[in-house]
Amino acid sequence: MQQLRIATAQFEHHNGDKQRNRDALRQLATQAKQQGAQVVAFHECCLSGYAFARHLSFAKLQQVAEPVPDGESTQWLIELARELKLTLLAGLFERDGADKVYNTYIGVDANGLVARHRKLHPFIHPQLTPGDAYTTFKLHGWTCGTLICYDNNILENVRATRFLGADVLFMPHVTMGTPSTRPGAGFFETDWNKRKTDPTTLRTEFDGLKGRAWLMKWLPARAYDNAVYTIFANAIGMDDDQLKNGCSMVLDPFGDVLAECRYLGNEVITATCVPEKLTQAGGYRYQQARRPELYRDILTQPHTSEQKVVWLPSSEQNQ
Repeated sequence: MQQLRIATAQFEHHNGDKQRNRDALRQLATQAKQQGAQVVAFHECCLSGYAFARHLSFAKLQQVAEPVPDGESTQWLIELARELKLTLLAGLFERDGADKVYNTYIGVDANGLVARHRKLHPFIHPQLTPGDAYTTFKLHGWTCGTLICYDNNILENVRATRFLGADVLFMPHVTMGTPSTRPGAGFFETDWNKRKTDPTTLRTEFDGLKGRAWLMKWLPARAYDNAVYTIFANAIGMDDDQLKNGCSMVLDPFGDVLAECRYLGNEVITATCVPEKLTQAGGYRYQQARRPELYRDILTQPHTSEQKVVWLPSSEQNQ
């Protein structure tokens, strides 16, 4: 494998305004091309918008969703990839032939669709259909995988994708600044509109336990334990009534941050992935030392009724 230049972006998407989202994506992809990127990753549902889906009836969500790969957004993304000679990865709501709707992340290049991952653990709308498979695909000689947002919080998903051969894991999110039982969590309270007049207060909150400090509890561990490059892409700005803080970044198999978006607005950064680190990192040695016979049966135990997860607050389940 040769070195691979991967960019990750953050931008403030506009819910339900696909044209504005495409304009932002085009601008950032063009900048990434100028930075020497070969691949550019964007965040979860960046083409459609995200949190507004919780307010939609299922019929309206079906109207927002599009077929893949024949839908307008996928075809537009392919044309942009062809124009810029890039591989582009982006998220949207997908509608299949049976009118089921998925939270989907696609990769495209000049030749068409390269990959499609359907979120395994969707929860923004109760009638989203969960994906039922892990996703790996080839880019420039590297094996890549995708897990969307909450998929990455279940560590078995990351390990399984790694064992399917992934050297690079794309992690598109719309996260941070959300309620949680975790101490220090909750909505961001600083006014996004004051980012130019009072960036210090906003950055302090963004970097704290509601935001980046929480992210850095687990994201480097996913990279380190699995000896995999992780490409984290997150929204920034207002998503419906929720403020998001970006922090899109590339981490290497040592769990070190190679590059990170720090601007309080739309931004794209690019980092170089080198194959040597995949086997130099400690996680590679740890994988070779595994003794699966000790825990094979333990890890396949079914959930008890107490362990089952309710994905939506009761107040949102009937929306």
